Amino acid sequence: MGEDVSLYEIFQRLFERFGPQHWWPGETPFEVLVGAVLVQNTAWSNVEKAIERLREAGLTNPKALYAVPETELEELIRPAGYYRIKARRLRNLLRFCIEDYGGSLERMFRTPLEQLREKLLAINGIGPETADSILLYAGNLPTFVVDAYTHRIFARHGWVDFDIDYHTLKEYCENQLEPDTALYNEFHALLVKLGKEYCRKKHPRCEECPLRDYLPEGGPYEPL
Repeated sequence: MGEDVSLYEIFQRLFERFGPQHWWPGETPFEVLVGAVLVQNTAWSNVEKAIERLREAGLTNPKALYAVPETELEELIRPAGYYRIKARRLRNLLRFCIEDYGGSLERMFRTPLEQLREKLLAINGIGPETADSILLYAGNLPTFVVDAYTHRIFARHGWVDFDIDYHTLKEYCENQLEPDTALYNEFHALLVKLGKEYCRKKHPRCEECPLRDYLPEGGPYEPL
């Protein structure tokens, strides 16, 4: 690991600059759950179009959506891209919800956090970021979501190594922060905003970045 930094201080700096982000986009826990699968490798705007089609079709609960034939589901979620593979992943998640919890998200999210996380990760097509997004944003449970933006921001500042894995980066964040759902929700959203607008993959805007004071003397680190 790199240099020590207070993540509360980082959060405060970002919150002062950007204000509340009002995440996660979705009107109900079920929409958030579906969106967490559909947003893989695409922009949220495309996911919104797919979710709107599900709303119009009245398919806004696990049992109703699971009853839809896979080919029909593919067409409904087509705007989200990679629709065939996402339809399979979504059906895997819906099957789990129905078989283990009778289709009740309330029951599902009453499962102890670590136990439910392990169960979600055992579903084909549900990786750590998707699982944590479902737990935090749909279930309102305190698990920190890390993503490519988090990794890039933290590694460029030298707080973590570039070769850090998802689990270790998540642990690094949770070891510093109290298990607070609202904080985790807002912090992740603020890091996404920073990554999109300033700590971009190419041509980062370091001079204008709210975290420029935390950069190493020689500028941002880059992977070897």
